[in-house]
Amino acid sequence: MTETEQYRHLVALTRSKDRWEESIPCVASLLDSESTKVKAKALWLLGEMGLVYPSAIPDSIPAIITFLDSKEPLLRERAINALGRIGRGCYHTIEPYWPKLFRFARDEESKVRLAFIWASENIATLMPDPYGDYMLLFAQLLHDSDEKVRMEAPEMFRVLGKRRPEFVEPYLDLLHSIAENDSNRVVRIHCLGAIKATKDTIE
Repeated sequence: MTETEQYRHLVALTRSKDRWEESIPCVASLLDSESTKVKAKALWLLGEMGLVYPSAIPDSIPAIITFLDSKEPLLRERAINALGRIGRGCYHTIEPYWPKLFRFARDEESKVRLAFIWASENIATLMPDPYGDYMLLFAQLLHDSDEKVRMEAPEMFRVLGKRRPEFVEPYLDLLHSIAENDSNRVVRIHCLGAIKATKDTIE
């Protein structure tokens, strides 16, 4: 297939969820495409497929993992996103690779750092406990140089505040300070949301 045909095939599969489980090997094979656009789409779709069919995705995870070392930021971003979605479907499927994600909190590309937070939120939704030892890292992301990263970082505290408020309690003063002083309105709102989620759970 040409690049255009490969991409159209992935788009068609995106809309045909009844074919997802049987199509995982086919989509994974497109990770060998010469096209960054096709590989990025395949990574995204594998993440969505893995969320719905986590028991069918393990054989494809090693191929996804290779893109964590890609020099192309989009592919690193998509690989992280895919692992987040798969991990939300079944954490134990990605558990051996989970520690590899934390280096992306300091990736030079802001979109990759953003993907790391988003993937962590996905995983922590059903498996919050492993994040207890990493709260300082997420607190540092509250001060990220990129506005979009700062907008998303409080959402991790909101997710954990609903499930493990004891993880967030030590950072309530920091969240209060940012909610009062950050120049970005969304950052302030998201910090307040994290505070409320944590306090509501405690009460």
